[in-house]
Amino acid sequence: MNTEEQGTKRFSVVARTRAAVALVVAGSLALVGLAVTGQASTPDGLEFVQVGHWVYNDAAQSAFHVDGSTNRVDARASVPGAERGSQVVQGDDSGYVVERNRITEFDKATLSVEESTPPPAPETPFVLEIAGGPYLIYRNAGQLVRLGDPTATVPAGGPLSRPVATADGTVWVHRVDNGSLCELPRGAAVLSCTAHLPPAHTGGLTLVGDRPVVLDTTGDSLHRVGPGGLGEGLPLGIKLSPSAQVANSAVGDRLAIADPERNQLHLIDISGLDQDRPAAKPISVELTKGSRFNGPVSSSNVVAMVDETRGEVLTYDGGGTLKATTKVPGQGTPPRLAKGEDNRIYVDSSDGSHVLVVNGDNGTVLDVDVDKAANSQTAGEPTADPEPQPGNEPPARQPEQPEQPQQPQQPQAPPPTRKPVLPPVAKATPPGAPRNVGATAGDGSIKVSWSPAADNGARVTGYRLTWSGGSMRVGGSARSATVTGLANGTAYVITVVAENSAGIGAGAGARATPVPAGKPAGAPVVTANAGADGKVSVSWTQPDLRGGTLVHYLVSATGKGERTLSATSTEFTGITGTATVTVRAVTKFGSGTTLTGAAGSKKVTVAVASGPPKITITQVRSTNSLVVSVNAEGKGAPATCTAEFNGLASKATACSGPTNLVISNVIWGGAITINATIKTSAGTASDSWTGVPTVNGGALFWLGPLALVGMRRRKDKEVL
Repeated sequence: MNTEEQGTKRFSVVARTRAAVALVVAGSLALVGLAVTGQASTPDGLEFVQVGHWVYNDAAQSAFHVDGSTNRVDARASVPGAERGSQVVQGDDSGYVVERNRITEFDKATLSVEESTPPPAPETPFVLEIAGGPYLIYRNAGQLVRLGDPTATVPAGGPLSRPVATADGTVWVHRVDNGSLCELPRGAAVLSCTAHLPPAHTGGLTLVGDRPVVLDTTGDSLHRVGPGGLGEGLPLGIKLSPSAQVANSAVGDRLAIADPERNQLHLIDISGLDQDRPAAKPISVELTKGSRFNGPVSSSNVVAMVDETRGEVLTYDGGGTLKATTKVPGQGTPPRLAKGEDNRIYVDSSDGSHVLVVNGDNGTVLDVDVDKAANSQTAGEPTADPEPQPGNEPPARQPEQPEQPQQPQQPQAPPPTRKPVLPPVAKATPPGAPRNVGATAGDGSIKVSWSPAADNGARVTGYRLTWSGGSMRVGGSARSATVTGLANGTAYVITVVAENSAGIGAGAGARATPVPAGKPAGAPVVTANAGADGKVSVSWTQPDLRGGTLVHYLVSATGKGERTLSATSTEFTGITGTATVTVRAVTKFGSGTTLTGAAGSKKVTVAVASGPPKITITQVRSTNSLVVSVNAEGKGAPATCTAEFNGLASKATACSGPTNLVISNVIWGGAITINATIKTSAGTASDSWTGVPTVNGGALFWLGPLALVGMRRRKDKEVL
């Protein structure tokens, strides 16, 4: 290794890539180019931005570094024995080959393996290459592993959606089981949960202006996340399915959201998050129907997605214009999509034979052939004098002895050649990852299906399924399994791995985050009140939706048909006799069919008159008022009665049978005439009475017409 390659470990990226290292000045957004050679020291206040991308090549059993600026392979670290499809992640000094059951560290300066450690869970983690990292996010197990200084394993307490990280090295995660939004500052070992999505809401995190924002796919809105919780929601202007995925960051004033269920990529105007102005109309791009997609992932000006079904990487600008469609070489599991710290997006073929480099500024895509670099020479090491290849050796010089017959010279062993380390054909290796993993939700269960994994020389003996809270194993011939005992309305990520006699293979998870469902909603609690005029007022409470989303209510009453309502109250008219009111909730799970829930019902009795009403005045008494006694017959219907004398009337009074009607503040003697009236829904009736009111059963004392009139006038004056 020459002097240039012997630079300090911290500068190994520069030495191995023969390129300038991008540095970020602390507290500034300016980028500074710094060429480092020899034993240069690190300036104070500077932090490294990792350049390029590492990939594990299955055939060569090595990790290779791809310089995104030159599109060349310029470094190789031999890490034999790693499982197929392993990821490689880099920190300041070290690289790490990440398998499901092992993390192998190698020194980026010497390219030698240092040590291996077990991961906290047997699953394929989500990788974040950031300041203070790198981080491995084990989403199903809810564990965050920091490989940078200081190393730490931080429990999240539950399964996670895709994380994001700000420029200062703060990691943000979203727990899918309870909606918590939590941050892990650089160097910290405990999560701090500052906000929550509403109960039963799904969503995901992203960055806008290097600040965390949450996408609420249930409420179709975006919210800033801060110490005070969620900010005011910005409506998206579109309806999303629960499996919609948001990009890691915004592209200008647009944020990419992929909705694979509806075969669309949306670019949302997010300027309204911080400015008091209406949002522009969303830009929607149609995606290929029937394909499975990975992404979106954003750089400064580009959005990239992988069509896993067709094996293509698609790039778009912030306006939704397609910039490139490029086939991803290689075979096996779908390609892996990753965002580099150098503003480039990298797409690895499943076997590490190729890396597609997406230019983060203009969306162009270049293919780096890792296999070719691995087979030509050992990438990144100084090239010695060319070594002869078998079959191409120069003729051996013969001794000058013409007088003797020339004898064939014994072949000399050629000097050892450096060849790629290939897996032995006869020796089995752990199986590949299952293909085409999908999930279908049920009532408290999820059915998972997959296509067989490559056996890699030894028969697959079983498949293991893992999720937050459990695991199960099925036989090697199985192509599906049903996970039961799950909570309706809770999102799960289920990973499937294959096993053979050589070990456990790479994992593959369902692309969508399924929500177990399928059970109709419970019965609403119904309240119904009948009026005297045939009206029935109905109200109800929202029942247990059992993990579903409310579509509407179906409300019916005897003889009145069925109504479709979104409100929780209504009124029926023209009801007679006894009526039954029924309310049912209709729910839906994702884009599935609607389900009609249990019925909540209430019987109400509406009074129906058997005929016209009747009223009879039975007595008139006088104290300080006139008391008119009547016998009221409503004929089965509620009735009201009034009495009237000389322009004065009693209050309308509910009456049934013997009833007293009071005409207040009237004193009169002698013969008078009283009129009484009864009203029901069937009509009106009246009765008249003429006579002398009684006091305590006797006739009222006769005072004479003038005196009585005077008393009435005086009373009228008092009333006025």
